[in-house]
Amino acid sequence: MQDIHSIGGGRFFAGDGSGVSGGGGGGDRRLRPHQHHHHHHLHQQGLQASQALKCPRCDSLNTKFCYYNNYNLSQPRHFCKNCRRYWTKGGALRNIPVGGGTRKASASASAAKTVRVVVKGRVQGVFYRNWTIENANQLGLRGWVRNRRDGSVEALFSGEPDSVEEMEQRCRRGPPAAVVTGFQVFPSSDDAGSGFERKPTV
Repeated sequence: MQDIHSIGGGRFFAGDGSGVSGGGGGGDRRLRPHQHHHHHHLHQQGLQASQALKCPRCDSLNTKFCYYNNYNLSQPRHFCKNCRRYWTKGGALRNIPVGGGTRKASASASAAKTVRVVVKGRVQGVFYRNWTIENANQLGLRGWVRNRRDGSVEALFSGEPDSVEEMEQRCRRGPPAAVVTGFQVFPSSDDAGSGFERKPTV
């Protein structure tokens, strides 16, 4: 029987020397024992993070996994639906009042930060826009993203200041295939809308 492992979009077969499919190129690229152990470890970390944890503040089990801080698997971010507060597993607990993880619409609007960013480098044809939409939704941001004919990517982010700043840091790195060589941030008063969308190229 073959064991099938998925890496980077391809399928790798281990166990009987049947080779590899996907990912391009030929040759025998079966997983070696240490590689199998590494990917098994990452899989186990992902399963642990996605399990509902007890809230360290109110002890409720009505919690959910949100995302990894800076894509670090050792820093899973969780949210308690009972007391409406976030926390990072293993991190220090900030003194946030009950309900501090959400704000009323009026308060959120008045405290919102809005910026326009321009990202240069190898940022088109590498799924940068889809990656931006996914990350903006993770952070609860409003706005848009689009390609520009000069080869850059432009985006508008609006939301809580901490979330906007986190998005800026993520955009400086971009998705795995991107190579960011320039990054500009401009304060903006543009209407960010009610969600996050992809706009046509300009």
